[in-house]
Amino acid sequence: MKTVILAAVVLLAGCSATLPVAVIAPDGSVLRGLNTFSLGSGTFSVSKASLECHGSYDATAHGPTISIAAICSDGRRGIGRAVRDGPFSGSGKITMTDGSVATFVYGAAAEGL
Repeated sequence: MKTVILAAVVLLAGCSATLPVAVIAPDGSVLRGLNTFSLGSGTFSVSKASLECHGSYDATAHGPTISIAAICSDGRRGIGRAVRDGPFSGSGKITMTDGSVATFVYGAAAEGL
């Protein structure tokens, strides 16, 4: 049901939407950026100082949980999961190749960080 609502909102909004995203690194630093999704795909990009990370996910995935993949400018890669808590917001964790775990929020929750 949430996917149908999300798809309807995206269609009415011009087939894509862009939301804020914030990634909280294990050291407490916050990388900020944007999450963009459309009917076929989703991407995100965050940065702080010289570190940049970006990734992708299937924006059409059914259910509240989405698998994501990320790569950072320092060579680390990660995989994780996001849990939608609404059509335009959610949170999750990414486990990086060095074993570190970053948490993230997108949508309204990311605006406050």
